[in-house]
Amino acid sequence: MTYVTAPTSSPSLKDNADLAALHKSQNAVVLLSGGLDSVTCLYWAKARYTSVTAVSFNYGQRHNSELVAAKAIAKTANVNHRIIDIDIAQLGGSSLTDHSMTVPDGDTDKFPINNHDDSDVNNIDNVDNVDNNAIPNTYVPARNTIFLSYALAVAEVTDANHIVIGVSSVDYSGYPDCRPEYIAAFEHMANLATKAGVTGHNLSIQTPLQHLSKAKTIELGLALGVDYGQTISCYQADANGLACGICDSCVLRRQGFAQAGVADPTRYQSNET
Repeated sequence: MTYVTAPTSSPSLKDNADLAALHKSQNAVVLLSGGLDSVTCLYWAKARYTSVTAVSFNYGQRHNSELVAAKAIAKTANVNHRIIDIDIAQLGGSSLTDHSMTVPDGDTDKFPINNHDDSDVNNIDNVDNVDNNAIPNTYVPARNTIFLSYALAVAEVTDANHIVIGVSSVDYSGYPDCRPEYIAAFEHMANLATKAGVTGHNLSIQTPLQHLSKAKTIELGLALGVDYGQTISCYQADANGLACGICDSCVLRRQGFAQAGVADPTRYQSNET
């Protein structure tokens, strides 16, 4: 299950070994957008579980270059990959699906991480201090709930014990469906509302990046063998997958590579002249 509070005691080496052995006999479903966070989660899951199914969504987003990236990433990682069509765009309410809305430029001073001092960066209570009035219009209403619901169905039909999602409450744009409280609530619901859950086949929502900065996420991915040159994080990439370099996602991504001391492999539109 997903743990949102610190354990009262540290697990023993034997406990860790037993858990690792258990995971090696289990399956996982990973939400794969084609971006930096989701590919890190994919490789994290591959290192832990016997079989991994990646799930991506064609939901009416501004561009399909991220789906092209997701296909390539899944092929490189040699995992099963499903692309599910959902027309969230017909609902509107987000600049990522409504072309009449403008995607805002990234402003690092507004990111929730800048509301806290560095010593408290891994405290999950940080999220309580986020000004949700500053949530950008790139938030897609109920998107993670919709995606996780489909992933839950895939988990049932693939006999998976775990769903892995790349949410973080550290370097992020303030989306409410990235919070630990939300993940814990969804996991609770999942085990109440599924055949798997009520028959003792417990399902967990794994969030390996929940308390990691973007820099730490990049360091983790590189240690797992991720090629970030394959990923697209931009909210408004062009048809060739070139990033704008100025949206929230691009700013957080660029900042992460800089803080990690790693060369940024992103192809930006401004560099292609």
